[in-house]
Amino acid sequence: MNKNDIGVIGMAVMGSNLALNIRDHGYEVAIYNRTTSVAEKVIEENPDAGLHMYKDIQDFVDSLSSPRKIILMVQAGRAVDLVIDQLLPLLDENDIIMDGGNSFFKDTIRRYHAVTEKKLRYLGVGISGGEEGARFGPSIMPGGSLDAYQEVASILTDISAKKDGEPCCVYLGDNGAGHYVKMVHNGIEYADMQLIAESYALLKHVGGLTNEELHYVFETWNNGELDSFLIEITAQIFKTIDPETGKHLVDVILDRAGQKGTGKWTAEEALNTGTDASLLASSVFSRFMSSQKDIRTKASDMLKFNGKNVHPEDKNAFVESVRKALYASKIIAYAQGFDLMRHASKEYGWTLHYGEIAKIFREGCIIRAKFLNKITDAYTTNPELENLLFDASFNQSVYNYQPELRNVLSLAIQNGISVPAFTNALSYYDAIRTKDSSANLIQAQRDLFGAHTFERTDKEGTFHFEWSDSNE
Repeated sequence: MNKNDIGVIGMAVMGSNLALNIRDHGYEVAIYNRTTSVAEKVIEENPDAGLHMYKDIQDFVDSLSSPRKIILMVQAGRAVDLVIDQLLPLLDENDIIMDGGNSFFKDTIRRYHAVTEKKLRYLGVGISGGEEGARFGPSIMPGGSLDAYQEVASILTDISAKKDGEPCCVYLGDNGAGHYVKMVHNGIEYADMQLIAESYALLKHVGGLTNEELHYVFETWNNGELDSFLIEITAQIFKTIDPETGKHLVDVILDRAGQKGTGKWTAEEALNTGTDASLLASSVFSRFMSSQKDIRTKASDMLKFNGKNVHPEDKNAFVESVRKALYASKIIAYAQGFDLMRHASKEYGWTLHYGEIAKIFREGCIIRAKFLNKITDAYTTNPELENLLFDASFNQSVYNYQPELRNVLSLAIQNGISVPAFTNALSYYDAIRTKDSSANLIQAQRDLFGAHTFERTDKEGTFHFEWSDSNE
């Protein structure tokens, strides 16, 4: 009896679509779900797909060719540990377990070591692109055992998205590197979406654009340097009509944004590694604020705007200013995301190749954009690039668009419109270009109240000053 090439555990939306994608590429696929009816529904809905369903996990494992290759598509967290614990007694030395969910990278590091101790191999595989990506080609970010990756590379590259003939899948590094990069991808995604939402708020409330005009603007933007999946779908959203009310659907959607934790992890990692990712973090905080609808409704009656609205005289010029501000801020968001990966590479002993990471983001994932080709070029030109803003092309773009970012932010403030992502983008740019900051005062304060010492500008060493003896 012929054995299956790979097994997929977890037949929810992502798992079932990934299994069908693998099968489409000629591999024999075994599927298993703890609740059998879920797997049976997948078979029922795809009778000609050729998937092989097993009701018993032992039969599922026995059906796989050696070394066994199993990818887990179950909910991140305890469920992953439970499935691994169930599998360990059934597997043989050198069999491969892959976690394709949105697991926290430190959980992946822990599981990697636990599985390796059992003489099995483990991969944490970030998969981006949602339902459609899983079905027809996601961006895939594997990390963990290198020889395990080499064993499954043909399958993962076959099913991944392709850009200019290149698979959007590359081995990223040891233990939790793959899930770390996926986490940062999601952090950038949060920032990208928040910047677009703030652009929408400005265009609507300051520029006075209608939904029809917004559709045209975003469609036009998608034909230029902002060309991306998120800009494309934003244009689509503004033309979509709600069949129940006849209104634009966007206008009947409650302004409460959800989040599943990966953005929060990104903000936490920025704190853990001492990285300024304030733009990315502000996007997470914005979602937290959006969830407080009741408080915001109450505050809208109590906390009144005490200013004078200022509207642009030339609507078209204002639209172009917002576009340039958005593009400049987008560069800064990616600069923060890649800087976070640079710090993590040192912190966790990985060797991340940033140009390759940008390449696998170009197709299949949520942040896919034409813009990513420039990031690949930047790191190809200088693999040791300390910050994307130091690349000549990005440096010039932000320099050229900086006046528009400042003007747009000024208008937002004057009109009482919250734009935390734009604000943090500009603040980061101004902070990183400030040679002599005000932190000398903070260090003086720390030394005065806590004897924390300080360094001097005129000589080497660490010093403490007896402030009580100074002149009053």
